[in-house]
Amino acid sequence: MAKREDPGPSVKDHEVYEALRDKGYSKEKSARIANARANPDMHPGEKGGKAPPYEDWTKDELYDRAKELEIEGRSDMTKPELIAALRG
Repeated sequence: MAKREDPGPSVKDHEVYEALRDKGYSKEKSARIANARANPDMHPGEKGGKAPPYEDWTKDELYDRAKELEIEGRSDMTKPELIAALRG
């Protein structure tokens, strides 16, 4: 396998980064996960689960969240379409 370019000093755990890249993860996602694993205050393997599922949200709440994330076409979307876009 060809040697990859060094991700630089911003990546805190190079072993985790390289393992994730070998699995096909993007550079950005690999770096985020590697840095989270290197930080003792973060627990990337744990599930959050604190917010209710999108199905329990109102359409207005879903729209507001889509607006925060700058999802295009949100004003024409139905509730199921908003949910799909937010999970996208």
